[in-house]
Amino acid sequence: MNQSLTIRISDDMRRDLDDLSKFENKPVSDLVRESLQKYLAVQKFRKLRNAVLPFAESEGVLTDEDVFNNLK
Repeated sequence: MNQSLTIRISDDMRRDLDDLSKFENKPVSDLVRESLQKYLAVQKFRKLRNAVLPFAESEGVLTDEDVFNNLK
């Protein structure tokens, strides 16, 4: 089920959205929806990372390189 949401944005932001909408040939609503989906995904990732970070650190996994080495 889709729901609508009303937000207030500055005139400048609206102009930027309109310009991008024309450039990408997408409705403004699609651009906003995609942006919000990406933002929410990043926030979920950060929340998960923060939850597992203490466990990783206790196992000596401190860097991306440590993660990749453990996957080999």
